Amino acid sequence: MLITDKRKALAIPAILCLGFRPFFLFGAGLAVLAVPLWIMALYGGPIAEPQGGWLAWHRHEQTFGFAGAIVAGFLLTAVQTWTGRPSLSGRPLAWLAALWLLGRLSWWLPSAWLLLVANVAFLLAVAVVMARLLWAVRQRRNYPIVLVLALLAAADLLSLLGVVFGHESWQRQGCLAAIWLVAAMMTVIGGRVIPFFTQRGLGRTEAVQPWVWLDVALLVGNVLMAVLTAAGLLQPHWLGTILLLALGLGHGIRLYRWFDAGLLRVPLLWSLHLAYAWLVVACLALAASQLGAALAFSQALHGLTIGAMGGLILAMLARVSLGHTGRALQLPRGFAIAFVALNLAALVRVFGVSFAYQPALWLAALAWSLAFAQYLYCYGPMLCRPRVDGHPG
Repeated sequence: MLITDKRKALAIPAILCLGFRPFFLFGAGLAVLAVPLWIMALYGGPIAEPQGGWLAWHRHEQTFGFAGAIVAGFLLTAVQTWTGRPSLSGRPLAWLAALWLLGRLSWWLPSAWLLLVANVAFLLAVAVVMARLLWAVRQRRNYPIVLVLALLAAADLLSLLGVVFGHESWQRQGCLAAIWLVAAMMTVIGGRVIPFFTQRGLGRTEAVQPWVWLDVALLVGNVLMAVLTAAGLLQPHWLGTILLLALGLGHGIRLYRWFDAGLLRVPLLWSLHLAYAWLVVACLALAASQLGAALAFSQALHGLTIGAMGGLILAMLARVSLGHTGRALQLPRGFAIAFVALNLAALVRVFGVSFAYQPALWLAALAWSLAFAQYLYCYGPMLCRPRVDGHPG
């Protein structure tokens, strides 16, 4: 039976062996194209306008399209390790990938309801697969991830109902809520992998032990930010300011506890820590913005979306793609430049626009796209080929 199962697994096209392969490829491809397309549209480029307008498209696709693909790819791969049970592969994975692609194309199709159904159905499908696999082994530790996925689908529903009925505030609130839900996912996954990867990467005897109370508080705080944002209660509001300051402090404590000077020599590690540092900066900058600081809300928000979200995604893509294709954890030659470009994009978009708005936007877009283009160049062939160690997956 084991031999037969292995033969069946090896017969599946490599790109459909596990969720990280198609969704990392699609997500990175969207990242390369979507930001320059948005900047060109912003300055009057001759491009057909999507349903709901370019701003709605930009908000949605960076959050639900790009981040949604990466979250799906990571979770559908990790759940196999967590549970010891086969995850989605082959034809079912192909159908799920096709549903994601339909969600991207549906912005330019005539039916707004198709846009809504395709996108929400994708997130619900990922949540159902995760719930089924986790429930089969009663792995309660990871149940909160299913809850976050369900809330992400609800935020997408709110966002796209805003497109269907022309309520810009719904669309905006849904996307902002989703950003905090992705931050919640980053809090959970980052809290597990960053200290573990640091310990393994530096050959330390043991990882920093988590403070469970802090982990739970940060997860609840991010989810609360998402729920209150979706309800339109935090623009601006004293409660939001307090929550942001508390989140910034909590993430900062975590980052301090994880730090080891040795990581500064290892790009696979400092990229993770730097992305998490952006989470601290973004929370404090958003709080300062609500208190009337000169930094605009959109600038502070891009510290969260580009620096923290984009940075952690790129760092995780670089490592997970190596490990799950059977390769040594050694970055491709020169790939650290991608990490530099991504963080340059964040710096320019958050701070540079205060001095030269339009040139800073173009530079940030170029640096962002170059970072993910380098990922596609270095890692794309790995995602499309079988594991080098001969194992299925």
